[in-house]
Amino acid sequence: MQILRHISDVPAAVQHCVVILGNFDGVHRGHQAVIGQGAEIAGRLGAPLVVLTFEPHPRSFFRPHDPPFRLTPARSKARQIAALGVDALVVLDFDVAFSQIAAEDFVQKALIDGLHARHIVVGHDFRFGRQRSGDAAMLRVMGEPNGFGVTTISPVASADGETYSSSQIRKTIIAGKPAHAAAMLGRPFEVEGTVQHGEKRGRTLGFPTANIDIGGYVHPALGVYAVRAAIDPNGAPEWIDGVAYFGDRPTVDGKGLLLEVNLFDFAGDLYGRNIRVALIEYLRPDHKFDGLEALQKQIAEDSATARRILKVRAAGAP
Repeated sequence: MQILRHISDVPAAVQHCVVILGNFDGVHRGHQAVIGQGAEIAGRLGAPLVVLTFEPHPRSFFRPHDPPFRLTPARSKARQIAALGVDALVVLDFDVAFSQIAAEDFVQKALIDGLHARHIVVGHDFRFGRQRSGDAAMLRVMGEPNGFGVTTISPVASADGETYSSSQIRKTIIAGKPAHAAAMLGRPFEVEGTVQHGEKRGRTLGFPTANIDIGGYVHPALGVYAVRAAIDPNGAPEWIDGVAYFGDRPTVDGKGLLLEVNLFDFAGDLYGRNIRVALIEYLRPDHKFDGLEALQKQIAEDSATARRILKVRAAGAP
């Protein structure tokens, strides 16, 4: 998949394409349905399939003081979109100047002059342009004289009627329901980051951890999780079972929130390496223990529980 950062000088192989517009935070099952519909149309037309999105997320621009909320920052979002067979991902910078572009000008410059779009696909509630004035109806009006069609995708829901949405997935993660989030995402919720040096207290307790600052990701419920992790996950990742703690370490008067991951049966050096951590199951909430001995005992119990859960999950995989 090609990644383009602008819509000038778009490669000829990407032009005359089917364009799917959206923010796609999470690339959840609803987003997958939108992209899937675009792929079907692109197949019928014999056209390239292009996703056009924005970074940073517009919510970060307009509400910079909101708590962290991202499900898939740029790198993770690109990886998930690539897995859906998209030919090119266009990532436009969302800044002050971009926020002031009229919806009609965006369509003309990006979709018509830049990409020479043959068809546009959007979700039912997608809005764009200055003051969110652009929508599917406006695209249809401009599409008629400019030779592109427009398809609007209705909300997609689970078998029990729950609509897939980024906001609902965030709520489940914050509530400590990673399995529920995974059902809506179509995969486990992941955090990706660089392993940093910590206080190395886990080594003294017999459970060395890889420490990760989760940055702009939505913060999951504080506590302990059964996880799977992939180290330097370029190409096909190899997942390693583990247990993770997210919190501010009240037993040792820790400062600031960290994700601390103990990988089972792994002895390599992880400092400075990139790691993906998938939250599989929530084991327990955070707790302040009466000293390191009590904490060490609980970590051992958490690890044993996580091993059992992950073994059962692996045994039930297709």
